[in-house]
Amino acid sequence: MPSVVGLLEQRELTARRRVDELREEADRIHAELEVAEREWNEWVVARSRVGEVLASAEAAGEDLPAPAGQRVLSEQADAAKSKSVVPVWRAGLAWSVLSVDYQRILRALVDRNRLGQGPLSCQEMAVCFGLDPVPGKVEALRSKAKRLVARGWLVESAPGRFTLAKDVAGQGGAS
Repeated sequence: MPSVVGLLEQRELTARRRVDELREEADRIHAELEVAEREWNEWVVARSRVGEVLASAEAAGEDLPAPAGQRVLSEQADAAKSKSVVPVWRAGLAWSVLSVDYQRILRALVDRNRLGQGPLSCQEMAVCFGLDPVPGKVEALRSKAKRLVARGWLVESAPGRFTLAKDVAGQGGAS
């Protein structure tokens, strides 16, 4: 008849082997996750950069050659494309010329300004919008904020800290 201690040691060994197997699997999955997140972030940055290039080319009135085999865009796609362009800010320009994402950034900064809370970082914006503050989401917001800075809607008061430009803030969101 086996001893109780022997049975306990046998069960402990089985449990330890299971834990080791699960740790190895978790390490493998964690490594795959890191690679997938890195690749995802690279695609987010690439899409953002291409959007910046296209927007600046459109703002400058340049005609970009269409890629080979590209189909003609539908009227609906053209309408969406024209809303994604950020025009240079000028007095009397309505916020409605901006896409919803850009308007949302401006609204957040108006609220922040109204409450006297100062500049907002892109990570804080992500949290404010209910997004996970992961690098991909933060970089997408940073790209939009930088575009708004370049077009005169926002000011980057310190590296990575954004606030409304003086004249835009004077509109109080009722543009």
